[in-house]
Amino acid sequence: MQPPNRFDPPSSLDKGVSVLIWKATWRVSQPADPSVSKLSVAEQQSKPPPNVSFEFFPPKSDSMEAKLWESVARLTPMAPRFVSVTYGAGGSTRDRTRRIVTKIAQDTPLLPAAHLTCVGATKEEVLGIAVDLWKAGIRHIVALRGDPPEGIDAKFEQHPGGFRDSIDLIEGIRNCEITPGARFEISVSCYPEQHPHSRGWDQDIAFLRAKQDAGADRAITQFFFEPEVYFKFLDRARAGGVTMPIVPGIMLQPNFKGMKRIADLCQVTLPNWLYEVFEGTGDDAVTREFITANVAAELCHKLSDQGVNDFHFYTLNRASLALSTCRLLGLKPQAVA
Repeated sequence: MQPPNRFDPPSSLDKGVSVLIWKATWRVSQPADPSVSKLSVAEQQSKPPPNVSFEFFPPKSDSMEAKLWESVARLTPMAPRFVSVTYGAGGSTRDRTRRIVTKIAQDTPLLPAAHLTCVGATKEEVLGIAVDLWKAGIRHIVALRGDPPEGIDAKFEQHPGGFRDSIDLIEGIRNCEITPGARFEISVSCYPEQHPHSRGWDQDIAFLRAKQDAGADRAITQFFFEPEVYFKFLDRARAGGVTMPIVPGIMLQPNFKGMKRIADLCQVTLPNWLYEVFEGTGDDAVTREFITANVAAELCHKLSDQGVNDFHFYTLNRASLALSTCRLLGLKPQAVA
């Protein structure tokens, strides 16, 4: 299959005519190259706004917790489809994750999604957490294998009596007798530049297909910075029988050294232009945040030009960056009941 940048609209078609290509309906007036967006910020304001979701992480101190709840309050008016709360490596923040998603479910209008992993617990313990989450009003789980306590570089060892991998976990959640008619919404992860421990694309796509077949509802990608990375991965996934939505994960990290450290661990490519745009901004936090929001918004514009309408933002508990990016995408605050 040819990617979108191989498509030239026939001259006999009028502007505004819809055509089916790349498994989506395009307008003939749409730009053909996903690396070039003709959509200005002004034009974005008149388009239907995208669907967004936000990821938070459990704080490690009282001051960080205050910042988290400030971020939750500031982002609530953006009406996200859901907000997710992560686990630390080795399940180290399990109790804090559960407490935070429960508070979000009970005290805000947001729909929380709890990360749940296989690490450091038996099947019974993990499914017990799932039951507790359901009782607390949480209806969405992000099901992950999880990183070992030593970090992403360490070899994963199945816990005695625990789940083998994320597919096993998804099947366990789907087969868990919570209450009659109960069904969690399940999101999973995927890697548009391959999993760090991948043995090849065939394995990666087969594993994602197996997650879908086990009962996953959507996949959320690891972060990336070039639209072609997403579209090439999407094409591979669709060719491999993956039909569930694949939502782009967008990183909002203004600390370039921190972003490079995460990218190195996750084997995410940082393009040369990103190094250049952040060069010399180390002590200038205001400029770094401005660059971060604009880089994220431009990537979303390029994806939106090709029909992508859902974005998951890795906020790092920073509301201002997420708000700025959403504003650039045409999202307006909604009244909070």
